[in-house]
Amino acid sequence: MAKYNVVFVLGGPGAGKGTQCENIVRDFGYVHLSAGDLLRAERQRPGSQFGEEIEGHIRNGTIVPVQITCSLLRRAMEDSGKNNFLIDGFPRNKDNLDGWNKAMEGVADVKMVLFFDCTEKTCIDRCLNRGKTSGRSDDNLESLQKRIQTYTNSTMSIIEHYKKMDLVCELNGENSPDKVFDEVKVALDKLSS
Repeated sequence: MAKYNVVFVLGGPGAGKGTQCENIVRDFGYVHLSAGDLLRAERQRPGSQFGEEIEGHIRNGTIVPVQITCSLLRRAMEDSGKNNFLIDGFPRNKDNLDGWNKAMEGVADVKMVLFFDCTEKTCIDRCLNRGKTSGRSDDNLESLQKRIQTYTNSTMSIIEHYKKMDLVCELNGENSPDKVFDEVKVALDKLSS
């Protein structure tokens, strides 16, 4: 029996993953783990063995090696003392998925994938707007175009993989945050019943 229950949260940059995760944490008590936030925090941690490598990948819009991401996710799960997790922005490609399956076998059980679907234009507009106040080095047009290309080329195959397993709940990320959350609540209520 797996120790941790996991809901993967996927969608392009700016599709509303973080906003919806905040709502889920508030109303359902999940622990929100953003792969990107964990990587950014590790990059800033004094003495981090991975800091420079993570910085290079974030700046270039490329994917950090899966071993680093899985070890940060696992550490955060263990440190939390909780059982139900939202993992936001991961897995992002087949290598991530394979690495996750290897590192988390017997440790975590994927219960669902929440997939927030959004147009590229909406994603770019939202991220550029967020970039005015976020302080994130990757909320600029050049990084965003790379991130969206990486997402389209790599992450959509992960969504297809989980669709075959009937684990994907696809949500229209173009809708208002409240409307999207109404759909999220229905999906999570089904999951817990």
